[in-house]
This record gives sequence, structure tokens and C-alpha cells, in this order.
Amino acid sequence: MRRSLRSAKLLCRLWVAIAALLTGTIWLWSSSSLVLLGTYRVQDFSVNELWRTADSNGWRASSAPRTYWPPPPTESESNGYLRVRCNGGLTQQRTAICNAVVVARIMNATLVLPELDTNSFWHDESGFVGTYDVPHFIKTLKYDVRIVTSLPKITAQGKTKKLKAYKIEPPRDAPVTWYKTTALEKIRNYGAIYLTPFAHRLAEEIDDPELQRLRCRVNYHALQFKPNIRKTSSDIVNNLRSEGHFMSIHLRFELDMLAYAGCIDIFTPEEQEILLKYRKEHFAEKKLVYRERRIIGKCPLTPEEVGLIIRAMGFDNTTRIYLASGELFGGERFMKPFKAMFPRLENHSMVGSGKLEENIQGLAGSAVDYMVCLLSDIFIPTYDGPSNFANNLMGHRLYHGFRTTITPNRKALAPIFMDMEEGHASGYEERIRQVMLSTRFGAPHRRFHPESFYTNSWPECFCQMKARNQADRCPLNNVNDVLESQFHSTGEASVAASAKR
Repeated sequence: MRRSLRSAKLLCRLWVAIAALLTGTIWLWSSSSLVLLGTYRVQDFSVNELWRTADSNGWRASSAPRTYWPPPPTESESNGYLRVRCNGGLTQQRTAICNAVVVARIMNATLVLPELDTNSFWHDESGFVGTYDVPHFIKTLKYDVRIVTSLPKITAQGKTKKLKAYKIEPPRDAPVTWYKTTALEKIRNYGAIYLTPFAHRLAEEIDDPELQRLRCRVNYHALQFKPNIRKTSSDIVNNLRSEGHFMSIHLRFELDMLAYAGCIDIFTPEEQEILLKYRKEHFAEKKLVYRERRIIGKCPLTPEEVGLIIRAMGFDNTTRIYLASGELFGGERFMKPFKAMFPRLENHSMVGSGKLEENIQGLAGSAVDYMVCLLSDIFIPTYDGPSNFANNLMGHRLYHGFRTTITPNRKALAPIFMDMEEGHASGYEERIRQVMLSTRFGAPHRRFHPESFYTNSWPECFCQMKARNQADRCPLNNVNDVLESQFHSTGEASVAASAKR
């Protein structure tokens, strides 16, 4: 009887042990499944998160003055007239226009509507008037600078003629002091000066935050494209967004950039000859070694590499992509792998009706690309440089509500792609993903060298409603209300002072 009881107890313990083992195994299996499921969800959630704007951490854009900002001089108070010629591409011209307004403010001068050097770069003559909304530009900046559309006429020795501006070539990245001394002396002597060329002719880092905020008012408020360009851009964006989210990519795989970068080894001998010839004609002579350029991240990403990055981040082949680029060098063979991964590739000539193409030639075409990239849910630049299309768009998207920007770190990605070129492709997706995890995705961050002010105007052009630091606190009103209030206050003070005299 006792033996039977012992046997029963042992059998019971055995069943308990087996049950515990099974429970543990099931728990471990379910935990593993949950972890895997959780990882999948996190990955999927991250992609969904990227379609939204980045976390602002309580910051918002604001270019309104935070200290007293006196109104611009009247005609009789002005030191003279400032003419500038803005050379380069669309965004280089935008930064030059911003700098021109700031320089006019520094010199207490009247700004003549900036000239755009469209003929040499774009081979059209649309200029400022054909690209930007002039009445809006003048009205938006009426509390900052006095702007006229042309130099006035003067009468001398009984003859009436247009005032002639004294021509000066400003130093590159000239400090504020140069404009307060050398340029100011000339404008007072001659009544008008003509600064040409004017790309990169004012230092980006200025100690006065109010002048930096003026740059933002020009770039993000006053420089509004003409209605036909805005309408075309809006039609394209609405078409792209009709099926959900879309991303835009600035694919800088073009003759001039490849020749400048010196990354020619991946091309045929005939193509290399074209690149070398272009480089000799347009850039300073310098020996460039492909592998050395590649390893330090100086080579533009190929279309295939861009596709591999996007795929590694979790985007699938249904993703709709807008390509902003000129003529890709090397032709279809470089685009074919990209199209195989992401077949839904489009540009401004492919989206919407055929009528759109008629309105977007030359400078206007670049303006449409700019607007579509600005309004896209995600923007991916593939090559950045001083005052270029991608850098300026990154800054505009930051100001425009922290819109997601995915900026590949070419230097960190270079070893991965070089390994793939040599046939060592194992684990490349995970390696790419790890590099991309360090991307800021358009969230606010303090500007660091060599980051351009036009790429990141934080903190000067951003504020917090509940800031600990008084300098970061948002003005109570918007930019126009602040300026108008100060303008009227100044006017009332002037009237009161005159009445006492």
C-alpha cells in the first residue's frame, strides 16, 4: 500500500515537472514570438512615423524680431541705392537675394529689385519678375528695407538719365564690417553701387540674431514663387498625394557634380573622357583618386545605392517617389536597378496632364521641383554642398514644420558600398540600417560646423512658447503684427517729438 502511495506521489511529481517544463517551453516560445512580432511592429511603426513630421520638442518657426527693430529709411534718409546680380542656380540665387536684403539693411540703403543671372545658367530671361511674386516680396519686407524696381532718373546739366551704379566685386563671405566701411563709403560717394557677382558675398555666421531672422523672413516668407509656378506645383503634389504619402529625392547624379567630385571610375572610358574634359574646362586642376574620394564620402550616391538605402530602411516597392534632378549621367543603365526596386518613380514631366510641361521650363522647372520637394512627406538629398538645392530645401523643410528629411551619411555608407563593389555583399542591409539609425530625420538641432545657416537656422529662427531661456521665448504675435506694431510706435514717437519742437 505504501509502495503504491509512493509510486502515485512520484508519478504526480513527474507530471508536475513535465507540465512546468511544457509551460516554460510555451512561455519561451511565446516570448520569442512576441519579441519578433514586437520588432516587426517597431520596424513598421518607424516607417509610418517617418511619413509624419519630426518631433518639434516644443519648438516652432518664428522670424519675428525679438528686440526693437526700427523701420527702413525714407527716400531722403537712405544712403543710396544697392544693385546686385545673383548668379548660380535657383537656390544659390535665393541665398544671394536674402543676403542682398540684409546688406541693404546694414547699409541703410534702398534695394533695387535683385537681378537673376538666368541667361548663362538657365538660358532663359525670366529673371526675378518671371520667377517670384514681386508685389508680395516688396509688401512682406516693407518694415525691413525700402525696395524699388529700378534705379531712379537724375537730371544733370539739363539732361535726364538713369543714375549709374558704381561696380564692385565684394570679397567672398565678406564680414558685416566690410559693408559698414568699404561698401558704405562707395555708396555715399556715388549714390548707387552694383555688387556683382553676389553669390556667397556675405558671411553666413553673423553675431546679430535679428539680421539672421531677417534672412529667414526673406527666404521663407517674402520669396514666394509666381502664381503659375505655385499652381503647377500644387497640381503635381495633389496628384502624387491622391494615393497616399509620397517621398521626393534629389538625385544629384549629373555631369557637373560627378566631374566636380572626381568620381569617374564606375563609368566607361568614353564617359570618363567626357567627365575629365568637363572638369578641366570648369574646375581647378587637382589630382583626384576615386577610392580616396569615395572613402571620405565625396562621391554622389548612385541611383542604385539610393534604392538600397530606402529598401534597407523598410520602404517597399509600392512607395511613390518624385525625382528632382537634371539629366542623369550614364543613362538608363544606372536607373534600371533603382526602377527594379521602386517602380513608381516620377518627375514633373510624368505627373499630371501634358500641359504642365509647357509651364515648367528652365528656372521655373527648378522652382516646381523645389516646391514639390518642399511639400513632400519625406525628402532625401543624395549630395549636399554649399548653398545648393538640397541644403536649402533641408532648411526650408525644417522651418516649414520639421518635415522629415532623410540625409544619408555618405562617409559612413562608403565602406558598405565599396565592399559590395568588390563582391562582399553579406549583411549589407543590416549595416545600412545601422548607419541610417543615426539620422535626425528633420528634428530641431543646434547648427554645427560645417552646417550652413540656410540648411539649419535653429535657434535664431525658432522659438518656444514655454522657454526657460528668455532669448528663446516666442513673440506674442506673428511677424507682421510685431513689425507693424513697432512701425506705428516709431511713427507716433516721431510725431510727438515733432510736436514738441
